[in-house]
Amino acid sequence: MMMKRILLLIFIALLTAGLKGQTKSDFLMEGRALTERGKTAEAAALLSRALESYPDRDVYLTRAEAFLAGDDYSGAINDYNSANRVSPGSGEYGLARIYALKGDATTAVYHLELCLGSKYRRSEREIMLDPAFSLLENRPEWRQFWRKDIYTSLEKGIAEIEYNLSTGRVTDAKSLFTELRAGYPESDELAYAGAMISFSEKKYPESLKALDALLAEEPDNEKYLRLLARNQEASGNPAGASSTYTRLLNAGAGEPELLMLRAECYRKTGETDRALKDVVRYLDLYPGEKKALGRAGKLAAASGDNLLALTYFSENLRLHPHDAECYIDRANAYFVSNSWEFAAKDYSMALDLQPQNPDAWLNMGISRLSMGNREGACFDFKKAFNQGNKKATEYISRNCIK
Repeated sequence: MMMKRILLLIFIALLTAGLKGQTKSDFLMEGRALTERGKTAEAAALLSRALESYPDRDVYLTRAEAFLAGDDYSGAINDYNSANRVSPGSGEYGLARIYALKGDATTAVYHLELCLGSKYRRSEREIMLDPAFSLLENRPEWRQFWRKDIYTSLEKGIAEIEYNLSTGRVTDAKSLFTELRAGYPESDELAYAGAMISFSEKKYPESLKALDALLAEEPDNEKYLRLLARNQEASGNPAGASSTYTRLLNAGAGEPELLMLRAECYRKTGETDRALKDVVRYLDLYPGEKKALGRAGKLAAASGDNLLALTYFSENLRLHPHDAECYIDRANAYFVSNSWEFAAKDYSMALDLQPQNPDAWLNMGISRLSMGNREGACFDFKKAFNQGNKKATEYISRNCIK
């Protein structure tokens, strides 16, 4: 126990030198990543330091999640109560979840009622799908709670719209929206539902117009900004989407996935260096993550640094030696640098794992042809053709028909 405390103190000391200049978003992303990786003590230590600069609701809630993941219910309860003091009601849902996990139905329901009476109220669907409350399903307190008239007709209608959209029933969602709009013309939540419907119908200008009006009133609303970014990407405006993701991060959003989303937008606008910087930052949070290593390698290759690309691809293969995609990524890097033998070996390994890949068969054929192995190349070209790669026809006619 003493050794664990000493190591924790050393970790805090090491953090001190690097914490200056970090934004709230940086802290939240790193804290969440550490928690997801099972390093809950490190996450709590980091977020304790963050509270010195950002003593706000989001940091307390994120540290509470770290404590909860580490089975420190007492620490989590303290932080949820601290969040409540900063912003009344913000910690009530977390408290309800903890007491549900402890099997205390009366206290869990008490805090859930406080949550639903605050501006942080949760939807019925979110609560019902939360596994933390599964232990309470057969408790009389829980059944009695759901007998109450908790949600308004507007909230129930919006929940139904969201469900219809999630199941692809856009027409049903639109009909219900039209019906509700007549009775609640000034509702922002309903306006947001309308923006979601327009997005689902690919009517991006309509969705953007609704979001512009909503963001004029709440410029840092995360929900609105996320839908704005999705609209911008879908409508062919990656530059606008990258700016919106930056707005989210600057507003304190702490989801690491935002880095990957912004990186993809930067890639589409040709800002390869900025894209790679975001992916590398993500890899700092999740070392060895397969998708991010592959993305980093492709971005390095696009920037002209094939050696760096091969470094990322080789590391991905070391960590995921039975993944065909990882072999293909490295094979493609060898292929563009005319390293035919290495390319052919990696394509061969990929095809052993995933034989149905016409592009890989074609590229392996080109590699073997370039090495002087015409017979092997023709076998590969025919495989590519049989799997639907029309480009193989030209190679077969030039090299394989006597």
